[in-house]
Amino acid sequence: MNRLIDTLRHALGAGHVLTHDDPATDLSPWEHDWRQRAKGKALAVVRPGSTAEVAAVVKACAAAGVSIVPQGGNTGLVVGSVPDDSGTQIVLSLTRMHQVRAIDAANLTITVEAGCVLQNVQEAAAKAGYLFPLSLGSEGTCTIGGNLATNAGGTQVVRYGNARELCLGLEVVTPQGDIWHGLSGLRKDNTGYDLRHLFIGSEGTLGIITAATMKLYPAPAAQLTAWAAVPSLDSAVQLLGLAHQHLGAGLTGFEVMGQFALGLTDKHFPQLRVPLWRDHPYCVLLENSDAESEDHARARFEALLESAFGQGLVSDAVVAESLQQAHNLWHIRESISLAQAEEGLNIKHDISLPVSNIPAFCAETDERLAREIPGVRLVNFGHLGDGNLHYNVQVPEDGDPAAFLNDHEERVNHLVFDQVLKFGGSISAEHGIGSLKASTLPHYKDPVALALMRSLKQALDPQNLMNPGRVLAA
Repeated sequence: MNRLIDTLRHALGAGHVLTHDDPATDLSPWEHDWRQRAKGKALAVVRPGSTAEVAAVVKACAAAGVSIVPQGGNTGLVVGSVPDDSGTQIVLSLTRMHQVRAIDAANLTITVEAGCVLQNVQEAAAKAGYLFPLSLGSEGTCTIGGNLATNAGGTQVVRYGNARELCLGLEVVTPQGDIWHGLSGLRKDNTGYDLRHLFIGSEGTLGIITAATMKLYPAPAAQLTAWAAVPSLDSAVQLLGLAHQHLGAGLTGFEVMGQFALGLTDKHFPQLRVPLWRDHPYCVLLENSDAESEDHARARFEALLESAFGQGLVSDAVVAESLQQAHNLWHIRESISLAQAEEGLNIKHDISLPVSNIPAFCAETDERLAREIPGVRLVNFGHLGDGNLHYNVQVPEDGDPAAFLNDHEERVNHLVFDQVLKFGGSISAEHGIGSLKASTLPHYKDPVALALMRSLKQALDPQNLMNPGRVLAA
């Protein structure tokens, strides 16, 4: 392995090839996953500064038969971007590749390198007068490469789609070290297989995304946010349909939050002043982006809420009167995961279902979990507008969190995933599969689809050097 390390240092410079041999170097930031569920050990962490350097790293590793774990902001939730504990894998960190290469105003596109932090892409677009709509809780840390590798979702999927729908072109280094130059930015290109979509969502198992051309949108003239208490999940679903009717494409966010989830936020972050949660089983957060004016946006919002009150779909509501108030409401929503972490260890589920099936799924699954594990607490929240729930299970009050996970995690996962399958859903909506769900996937994925995925992996990466053990179990 010393020869490989020497080759990598020659290609990148010694300062960008980090190993455990240097006692002053701490590799733990690259070896721990964000949730602290796993700790690996890397042979080395390499930090290329260009696509050519990425290609040089991949060629050297392919020649040596050494596997590569690509890593962006390392904010993933399914243990997909840290090495195993063998000490034989290279972690390829893309954070030095953080340039905005170009903004094409006429084509409404922005081309960025894979290590560009999502928030920086948003700010670069805003500075040029445009909107880049991908938005999620980790946007100050996560990178575009990671967003695309996992097909990230976020809070505005209901209007703009996942990362996949926002991408028009990719630059990718293949497992052999070749560079695919696919940054065309074309909206129409009917010349064969769509390789771009193949690499998006592949979690670094088919190649390494080094740059992307992404869609931009005109900045809205106004954005309004409302927080509404609803009497049931079924009412929330009906409110969503009503919002589509009244707001059309202006509906850019529709989040649902259960009472216990908001109660945790109120308990651990009382300064946030969570509204309306104490007396209502669910609250909904809506965002309306308007191309005309704030007056037009407010009139449409008020018409929506008037109709919703009249139909008994909303029990109470507040509309943000300023950008700061809107920010505060979104901050409450984004703090649920942090509040849950403060409460202690938990079992997370990132699932998607047909929106029409969500009330029945929750009613039946809530009841089954309560019956089988007395005292279990359910932290249910998520992106109702696109059918994505974070259906999390918290330890019973006064229970031992570590013992609960050890005794119940597998059982809870099977129960929830079986219910997801029954109601026509997916066990992973936006977090991906990683290594955490790789062994579970075959139980819930169509076998023909799984066989096709294995064929693609074998064809593109016959040495199995690209993030092995992720998505497809060994």
